[in-house]
Amino acid sequence: MSKLVLIRHGQSQWNLENRFTGWVDIPLSPQGREEARAAGREIKHIAFDRAYTSKLIRAIETLLLVLGENGGKTPVFVPETERERPWGEHYRSDLSREIPVERVLALNERYYGDLQGLNKEVSAAQWGREQVQIWRRSFDQAPPGGESLKDTVARVLPFFRETIIPRLLQGEHLLVTAHGNSLRAIIMELEQMSPEAIRGLEIPTGKPRVYEAGSAGEGALRFERIS
Repeated sequence: MSKLVLIRHGQSQWNLENRFTGWVDIPLSPQGREEARAAGREIKHIAFDRAYTSKLIRAIETLLLVLGENGGKTPVFVPETERERPWGEHYRSDLSREIPVERVLALNERYYGDLQGLNKEVSAAQWGREQVQIWRRSFDQAPPGGESLKDTVARVLPFFRETIIPRLLQGEHLLVTAHGNSLRAIIMELEQMSPEAIRGLEIPTGKPRVYEAGSAGEGALRFERIS
């Protein structure tokens, strides 16, 4: 069976400061870097064929730290213009020593618009705690100038279905490091969760979520979470 591992990035500096981050490119905190290393040690037994990350530094840092604990393969970033070419053939690379990595805009965190950069307590004082909670936890209510979770799902799932699923069907083991909301979009699909159920899902930073993908017939997959 192929495996799919999802990891929310380790704690970022703005997670530590209780600020809305969204698409602002904030690095990991010292704790976040240790979380990523620990995640890598937890899944070091899985030999990944390919990895995906968002375009934000906290997810990229997490991926590199995870792979640093995962068997010593060298991550090699795939240029967007080369994604459709056979990796080993085009670059004459040894895939036993290298792992192709793709940076994907669709995996970016939910865009928080006017909330980005604001402390969450300050935001509650400005707009009201109840309104901010609606923006944070509802499925289809977007903050001013930002995305709802529904909007995030709409950009993540086409990538998941068109890119991740075909590689799992080929038996590959895949690693994805991304963000709380972009991963919730994928988990909705994997676990067939409703919009109501996904609102309550909390994904801890730096903790691997491992799935086995098995054939369900006619090009479909069934997923079982194993950790």
